[in-house]
Parts: sequence; structure tokens; C-alpha cells
Amino acid sequence: MTLSFSPSITRRRFHRWTVLAALQALLLGASAQAQTFDFDSVSRLAQTRAAEPYRANSDKLPPELANITYDQLRDIRFKPAQSVWRAEQLPFEAQFFHLGLYQTEPVRIHEITPQGTVRHLPYRGADFDYGKNTFDPAPWGDLGHAGFRLHYPLNGTAYKDELIVFQGASYFRALGAGQQYGLSARGLAIDTVGGSGEEFPRFSEFWIQRPAAGATEVTVLALLESPRATGAYRFVVRPGQQTTTTVHARIYLRAGAGPVNTLGIAPLTSMFLSGENQPPVGDFRPEVHDSDGLMMVSGEGEWMWRPLQRPNAIAVSSFAMQNPRGFGLMQRDRSFASYEDVEARYERRPSAWIKPLGDWGAGRVELVQLPTPDETHDNIVAYWVPSALPAPGQPLEVAYEMAWQGDNQQRPPSSWVTQTRRGYGFTRLTPAEQLKQPQFVLDFTGPALEALPAGAPVRAVVTANANGRVIEALAYPNPATRTWRVSLRVERIDATQPVELRAYLQHINDTVSETWTHLLLPE
Repeated sequence: MTLSFSPSITRRRFHRWTVLAALQALLLGASAQAQTFDFDSVSRLAQTRAAEPYRANSDKLPPELANITYDQLRDIRFKPAQSVWRAEQLPFEAQFFHLGLYQTEPVRIHEITPQGTVRHLPYRGADFDYGKNTFDPAPWGDLGHAGFRLHYPLNGTAYKDELIVFQGASYFRALGAGQQYGLSARGLAIDTVGGSGEEFPRFSEFWIQRPAAGATEVTVLALLESPRATGAYRFVVRPGQQTTTTVHARIYLRAGAGPVNTLGIAPLTSMFLSGENQPPVGDFRPEVHDSDGLMMVSGEGEWMWRPLQRPNAIAVSSFAMQNPRGFGLMQRDRSFASYEDVEARYERRPSAWIKPLGDWGAGRVELVQLPTPDETHDNIVAYWVPSALPAPGQPLEVAYEMAWQGDNQQRPPSSWVTQTRRGYGFTRLTPAEQLKQPQFVLDFTGPALEALPAGAPVRAVVTANANGRVIEALAYPNPATRTWRVSLRVERIDATQPVELRAYLQHINDTVSETWTHLLLPE
């Protein structure tokens, strides 16, 4: 049956959303005019939804949008002159994304006024330039939007740059000054590994607080929904050389919706295709990645670095710890010569560093690495998994600060790995022997090493799990870069199983570097 989108159906959609808005006001305990709308308001709504069966979005796109092509959608652009708050000359502005193609589920977007009341920001066809398309949006009514972005004069006063984007499921990403979009964050990840398949919660509704004149931050509230969870989120975005997003989340598991195997808190999604540890074949670019490693610091203060890889099969690593102090997917290599890509500019991609606010208790940082045929697919995911989950309807409350960092980024206080390379120079080993006994070359730099006197004794402490045997571990100065180099060889015992490696530098009895932790993948 072919659906037609007549004005009467448009009126029914508008009426349904009007009724839903009225019901929300009742659930929140007062009308919008009488109650200040805030994070607790969204939390009450999320808790109420968690007690009900999940209802998937039933809105259907008009045929013109349902059958749109990629080029047609790209030709639809929001008119900058229609930006929210442009007329008021406020420091932040909001623009919207149009539904179509991959973005088929509408989100509702509202403004929180200075008085604390809510004003709906409807879809309006006049806000968009449709380019070569011949659509008539008039009969569509209030379709909703695919998402939104906030603008701010990040790189200069003459122009308001894109600052942060919320679009698709619970994805969002932000920029600091001089950066270019790379990795993304999500509100929540459910069963990325394990369970019966990954579930992608989505932000179904947003409330953007109108900034004051001269404001240096902006607040966004969001309602998250999925078959097994709901959540209330508050994002406080502070632009700068290092843009920070402070996140406060109150998450509820949905009653009667089935067990959750892996609940991923503060998930990050990135791409790794090739790097110095995994050189490309047939590509003139030395490296292609949005992030080159996972950095973590445990509650006990151990800093760890896990270089990313592109595996042939899914590879999952877990790092158990108590009250983590931070983790993030980092783009440490900031040199153009490492990428040689004048369009992608991978050296400008941000790192995302997660700093927990308060104690997170016991759990694990989990890293998921997936095969990918090219750089157009995100194949890296990292998140925190709490050991204990709340009962359905009870809140799991978490808060963290997310820093979108460029050249000046979070480093361990001692020293850190600047590169990881695998392979041999001249050797008499056969290719089969090299495969069985791979060699790694690591470079370390940092204030702890720089402070050592000439000739100071530094040794490499290298260990392997039961599937590996360390054959050689040497630490020596690299005079060309004034860093320290470690050469290590390990023998595989079972080539079909991975080998976990750990290495750090030690001066007498003092640890003077982060811990390099590497997964030697099965061949």
C-alpha cells in the first residue's frame, strides 16, 4: 500500500505531538509556564518511560524524502540566516539537519527560555535551501529534525564555526580551535560485544538552553530511549583551544525488557586503518587513522597506552580497574608528514579524553577493534563497563568531563610512547622465524626521562602472557631524537592465539614511563 501525505495526515501528526507534549507536562507535575524545566524534569520523564514497554517511532517520511539519494540530501542545506539566536546576536547559534536517507527518525528539539519555560523549535521548510531538489515541504507539517549543531566563534570573531553536532542515534562530536572532525562520542552503548546483538539507543528529544549575552558555555538536555534503557543527559559545552563537554547522565534500565550484557558508559567511536605499527599496502599515505591509541589511567595511578590496530577478526580487550581516573582515544601523532593527506588532515583530528567526576567504582575499560575495508568505516570503540548494574527503574548516575584536545593534550606525568613499530632491519632470520619471533621497536619521551643525567641506567621491563616468551628487551638512548628506544622480541607459543605484551622503563627502582600494552594478534 502506498501512503500519501495529505494535509489531514500532517494535522494528525501535529495533533499527536501536541498531545504528547501535554502529557509530558502532566508527567513533570506542572505546566511549562509554571515550572522551571531542568535536568530533573528530563530524569522524571526517563524514569516514567523506563516503566513502560518500548514504543518505536512510528512516523513515516514523505515519499520524496524516503527515496532521496545521497547527492539530493547533500543539496539540502540549512540557511545560516535562519539560525536560532542569530537575530539576538548571541554568542552561540543553532542550526538543524534535515531528515532523509540514513536519518529517518525525527528528533524533537526545544529551547529553554531564560524564564525556564520550554519553547518548541519546529521543522519549517523555509529554514532550508533545497538546491536542485523540487520538493514542496508545505504539506509535510512539523516533520521534526535529524539533529542539530551549535556554532561559536571558535577560531576568530569574524565567523561562527561548528562547535558540536548531535546527529544519529546518540552520537555527538565536538571541536576545539584549529581541529577538524574525527572521532565521535555516544550517549550510551549496549551490548557492543556479547548479548544478542548491539543495541543503539537514540536521543529522541533535546532541550537547548538559550545562552545569555556574553555566555562562554551552552547547556543541552537530552532524553535517551532504546528497547532496554532510557536516560536523562545534560551536556555543558565550553568552547576553547580544548573544548570540554561536561556530561551528567541518569540511566534507567527498562523493566521487563531483557538482560543487558554490556552497558558501555562514555563510549567513543573512531577509525584506524593503518599506522606505523601496521603500514599500509598500496597507499602513498604513511598512516590513516582518526586515533592511534587508547590511553588509560587506573585508580592506582598506572598510565597505560594500547596502540590501535586493524584486525582480521573482531578483537576485544578489557582492562579491569577500580575508580578509573581517565581514559580516551587519542590522536598523539600531530605531524602532517605522518599522513600526507591534504584533504583529510588527520593530524588535526581531535583526541577525546574522559575524566570521571566522582567515583565510578569497579569495572573495566573495554576496547573493541573491528576489521574494516577502508577509512570510511568506524572500527574502533572504547567505553567503561560498570561491574554492577542497577535494578530496572533505579538510576545509574554518572558524570564525566570530555575534553576534545588537539596539539596540547593529556599526557602521563612521567613519559610516554611516541611510536610503535614492528619488524626487523637486517636479520638472518627466515620469514617464518620472524613471524614466530616478532620484533617491536618503541620510542619513549617525557620529563621523567629528560631529567635523567647522561649515562643513567634505564632498563626495559617487558612481560608477556602465557602464550608468549620474551626473548630480548633492550633500552638505549636515541641520539637522533633525544628520546629512549626499546627493542624487544617475543616468541609466540600458539600462533592461533593472541599474545598480551607489557613494557615500561625503569630507572633503578623508579618507573619512569607509562606502560605500553600491546595485543599481538593471531596470525
